Amino acid sequence: MMQFTSNLSDTRDRLKKILKADTNFDVVYRTLTIGGRSACLFFVDGLTKDEVLQKLLQGFYMVKADDMPADAHDFSKKYLPYGEIDLIRDQDVMITSLLMGMSCLFIDGYDQCIAIDCRTYPARGVSEPDKDKVLRGSRDGFVETLIFNTALIRRRIRDPKLCMEIMSAGESSHTDIAICYMDSRVDKDLLHTIKDRIQHVHVDALTMNQESLAECIYPHKWYNPFPKFRFSERPDTAAASILEGSIVILVDNSPAAMILPSSVFDIIEEADDYYFPPITGTYLRLSRMLISLLTLLLTPLWLLLMQNQEWIPQWLAFIQLSDTPHVPLIWQLLLLEFAIDGLRLAAVNTPSMLTTPLSVIAGIVLGEYSVKSGWFNSETMLYMAFVTVANYSQASYELGYALKFMRVIILILTALFNFWGFAGGIILSVCFIVFNKTIAGKSYIYPLIPFSWSEVKKRFLRTRLPHTNGSQSK
Repeated sequence: MMQFTSNLSDTRDRLKKILKADTNFDVVYRTLTIGGRSACLFFVDGLTKDEVLQKLLQGFYMVKADDMPADAHDFSKKYLPYGEIDLIRDQDVMITSLLMGMSCLFIDGYDQCIAIDCRTYPARGVSEPDKDKVLRGSRDGFVETLIFNTALIRRRIRDPKLCMEIMSAGESSHTDIAICYMDSRVDKDLLHTIKDRIQHVHVDALTMNQESLAECIYPHKWYNPFPKFRFSERPDTAAASILEGSIVILVDNSPAAMILPSSVFDIIEEADDYYFPPITGTYLRLSRMLISLLTLLLTPLWLLLMQNQEWIPQWLAFIQLSDTPHVPLIWQLLLLEFAIDGLRLAAVNTPSMLTTPLSVIAGIVLGEYSVKSGWFNSETMLYMAFVTVANYSQASYELGYALKFMRVIILILTALFNFWGFAGGIILSVCFIVFNKTIAGKSYIYPLIPFSWSEVKKRFLRTRLPHTNGSQSK
């Protein structure tokens, strides 16, 4: 750990070499004179508010030699009216602060760096996220700039008990991580565990933001596809979760908030449940749960009935195949599972102006001609189309893919072992959910296990919003 000395020349030459200031065009250093003393200012072009820096430099040139204070602390108090100032002795800390956007001032005779926080980051508008849209409610969303995201939460929770602790991870990236919680409501043991795990994360960089952090702080049971965290790009959802006692983790350069601990019922919940009256919110929630269950069971159950057509009652006779299949049904269903993902990936990489026409063309051509060519039966296309559309009834990509993996497993087991394979696949899916744990080590399906009737009603029915002294808590 190297400390700065009062010799400006040695400090400047050493930093120029470390920062490669002569090679990196965006690492700027300015030599100037303040009160008759030599000084040097380092900053990163593009991360600094030019107008603030210009006003500070104008003030420096007006300082007289007789008025120069004895140390950096007195100088910062007297001649730096800007509010966010830090005095740094350690070289590594100073370099990290500089690369984060702070301007670093060195004055001959002072053994400390004066770090001036006049940062600015490129940022887009806080528009509503494309995935977490609501029918009614606020239309703002998180962005890639951490300070903007914390401000959106502060705007909703004006309580001194709201804490936002800053940490960092990544030996090269030094990515900022904000931990947000209500001091009077949070699980202190879980909070201590999360902070301890983040402090002991040894990675070069959080290249994938939240996902990289999630895999570092919860590496257990990676084979279980059901999500351990809830992600949201909505500030109102994050604020409501904080008020309920959850911990929200914000990572710089990511527009999504990580909410924990999260059970499967937390992940299924959406903001629309609370932006409508209780009866409408209850209908939306139960519909979402039922549709998610149908996406898991519809095609495997249909395949089971097609393999045992004598089980089909007369009133369900219409679900039988109208044409003789040329390709076994299991292969039709599996091919469509992969084809749908292929179309989804193609839509992601298609220019926005072409997404709609190409999607229409793909749906018409692939749907109609694949049936006419004999590759697929029309009934198979119908049921897989329902499953595909129904997957978008809930916002969590992770939960959607977890249900997809379970559905594929049930399909394969049903094709191999008929009824016992179908039953075994259902049991396996239930085990994946039941034996999953939240990051706090609690049941993933609480309040079903352990059972709590009062909490079950809250999870399945959208009751009236709780009030305390006439104010809404969620």
